[in-house]
Formats: sequence, structure tokens, C-alpha cells
Amino acid sequence: MRQRLDRVVLDDGTAVAYASIGSGRPLVYVMGWLTHLRLGWELPAERALYEALAQGGRLVRYDRAGCGLSPATQRPASLAYELEQLGAVAATLGEPFDLMGTSMGAPVAAAWAAAHPASVRCLVLYGGWVRGAELSAPGVRENVLGLVEAHWGLGSDVLTDIFAPDADAATRAGQARYQRACSSAATARDLLALSYDLDVGDLLGRVRTPTLVVHRTGDRAAPVAQAEALAAGISGARLTLLPGRSHLPYAGDRDELVRVIRRFLGRPVARRRAEGLTARQREVAALVSQGCTNREIAIRLGIDERSAEGHVERIRLRLGFRSRAQIAAWYSAQWGISPPAPGAGARPR
Repeated sequence: MRQRLDRVVLDDGTAVAYASIGSGRPLVYVMGWLTHLRLGWELPAERALYEALAQGGRLVRYDRAGCGLSPATQRPASLAYELEQLGAVAATLGEPFDLMGTSMGAPVAAAWAAAHPASVRCLVLYGGWVRGAELSAPGVRENVLGLVEAHWGLGSDVLTDIFAPDADAATRAGQARYQRACSSAATARDLLALSYDLDVGDLLGRVRTPTLVVHRTGDRAAPVAQAEALAAGISGARLTLLPGRSHLPYAGDRDELVRVIRRFLGRPVARRRAEGLTARQREVAALVSQGCTNREIAIRLGIDERSAEGHVERIRLRLGFRSRAQIAAWYSAQWGISPPAPGAGARPR
């Protein structure tokens, strides 16, 4: 897909850069804390998320004022200012749209849906919260804000460890550099402070849009209790909890997150593919489909039993499955192999 860049100007002169990919029914994506439309598009994992969400439709996302391709502004960060920027981007569409907010963008998207119900077809909230003050203890918040302001390099490293704890060292280092390229330390501090100040508890009861709240159970940046509160506050909202610790939507099991979102939006869902598995993991999946236990897998592949168990667990998480039986059925469907009959070679682990 090709990314098309443009910008819109608010009444006060604020310029907001936005990007579109794909065509068709629009999905407006309100991103989290710090963003950069061009640099984010160059990160393979982040780009893969956007392309997957845009399949068969149009994905529109933007850099909030002071981030990425949007120039800095003298206006202080606030929910009202966030809604102005979202409104300016939405006005370019000229039609109702699906709306997705991630992290800090989730309460912003919820507030928009509460105020403009006719403009939103479906609402998706990922990694969000109701009250930012409940994300961490006051002392922790002040320490993090002070660190970002005084030592932006170290602050970005610390926050990257929170946002993507399962990423390897090289990936975390790259993410920290990306955050520093997105904005100045002052803007990063102000937007992080806004994240802690956001409170949409009084607005959720006014949301009438069909809503999906999706969250990873081990999210260290936004406790899962906040997702539960979001879903409880919106009438008829659907709550889906996924395994994993990454706060960043494009880290961890990105494919399963996309499947959940596209299914809710009524868009076609692609079959799970094997490209995301390593060669060794595909071998293990094949043996699981034959009904092999972890011990038998270890013997066949010349590895220890604990390694075999680890491979099975990583396959399960990568594909978003809950059991070995699902891995076996998936592998069989991929290669047209009939799974073993119950009890035929499949023995307790």
C-alpha cells in the first residue's frame, strides 16, 4: 500500500498532518502518546498493523500537534484540543466512519463518540483507560514526568520497557529512538501529563455507538481493570481480553488483535498464515498435528522437553490459540492434513 500525506488547518492556525492508506469505508485511527506518520510507516511491525487494518477500506491516522509531521504549538494539551484535531481530520471525510483509539487515543475516541454519535459507525478502544490518574500511583507519575522532562533519552528508554517488555534489546532501543524523534522533551512531557489527567468517566454513559474494548491482560502501562471499567461504562460494549504484555498494538500477537478488530467491524478476516512462525515452530506445529507429546517432539527434533514445551507455547501465543488441539486443527487446515482422531497417538503431556 502507498501512504498519502496531507494536512488540515484548525481555526487557530494549528496544522495537523494526516495520512491515508487504502480506499473505501474509512477507519479513523487515533494514535497513542507520541507518533510520527513517516517514521512509523517505515517500521515494519507498525506498518504491517496499518496495512492489515486498511485491507478493503481506508485507514486515516494523524500526528497530533507537536508530534511527527505536525508543527509545535503554543496551546496547552487538553481533551478539548484533542477533540478539535480529531474533528478537523474527520471533516475531510464527509461521511460517517469507524473510529479506533489506542492508548491515550482511546479516551479521546470515546469522548468523540459521546459528543458526536451520528458520525461514528463503530468504536474500537484498545489499551485505553477511563481515568488516567488510576494508571499508577501519584509519586510514580511525578517521577516519570520529571524524568521525561529532564532526561528525555533515559525517559524514553524507561517508557519503552513499560510499553514493550517482551521485545528484544535491539527492538526496544529502536522504539526509544523513535519516541525521541517524534517530539521534543517538553511536548512529550505535556502529552504524558495529559494522559494522566484524562478522565472520561462522566462521558461513557452517552456513548451509543457499538463498541469493542480490547486489551492485553498483562499490559503494564494500562491495567486491565481500566479496560473492564471502559466496557462497563458503555452500554452494550463488548470486552475482549487477549494474552500478552505489550501496550503497543503492533507488538506481540498483532495478527490476533487485527482479527478481533476486523471481525467486530464486519470486515473480512484473513486466514491465519504460517509466515509468522519460524522454521522450527512449523516443525513443532506439524508434530503437534500428529498428536505428539512434548517429550515425543523433543525426541524427534533432538531437543530437550522444556524447549519443546516453549515452542508449543510460543506457537499458541503467536496464533492466538488456547490449546494444542487448535494448533493441530490449524496446521491440518493449512496443509490439507487430517488431524489425528481423538486418542490416536495424542496422550497427556
